[in-house]
Amino acid sequence: MFIARRSPIRERARRPTETELAGIPWLTQLDGEARERALEALVVGEAEVGDYVCRFGRPVTYWFGLVDGLLKMGNDDSQGPAITFTGVAPGGWFGEGTVLKHEHYRYNIQALRSSLIAGLPVTTFDWLLDHSIAFNRFVMLQLNERLGQFIAAREIDRITSPDLRVARNLAALFHPLLSPNVGGVLRITQQELAYLVGLSRQRVNEALRTLQDKGWIRIEYGGLRVLDLQALRSSDLG
Repeated sequence: MFIARRSPIRERARRPTETELAGIPWLTQLDGEARERALEALVVGEAEVGDYVCRFGRPVTYWFGLVDGLLKMGNDDSQGPAITFTGVAPGGWFGEGTVLKHEHYRYNIQALRSSLIAGLPVTTFDWLLDHSIAFNRFVMLQLNERLGQFIAAREIDRITSPDLRVARNLAALFHPLLSPNVGGVLRITQQELAYLVGLSRQRVNEALRTLQDKGWIRIEYGGLRVLDLQALRSSDLG
């Protein structure tokens, strides 16, 4: 369904602007030489719909983050059944476990819309781990929250109610630590959400109306506003 037609993202990489740097959550926690090295190494690149940021089986070269746009993490090139693990919303950085182990990717990251991707080379990532307590703390928190996210994803797979599946997936996209730049409104279409949840656009529309009637979200032009994040995370629809 998604067809990438352009050159690889790395061939379109450039230096980030000051505004783009401001959208990198961990950068503000660094100072001194650590910040200087990060600023020197960081690059950004535009991904169009269907472009792969990471490919199953490819060696890791960068730690990636999403400055703007929407990404999907899945395993559709693996030997097992196709699974969408999660979506990646603005401010989210991903793949730190793969970078730490210097291994090949076991998943794909694909753009659902035009997106701005930031990348930090593995060599700089390793240096920051060795020299920056603040960077270590951020990565440690990322790994801890990521573990919780994937435990929740396994639980979502067992949910038979489409409305609850949509609710739990929305809650994951509004995660305050893994997607810190989303804010109150997530810019997402019903078709994009359908790709992430694994339902039809029509069924997602019905679920969103149900969640809005519950007072958990409000459907706005071009996106969704969460009114009760805790309800999306843990409440049922009984």
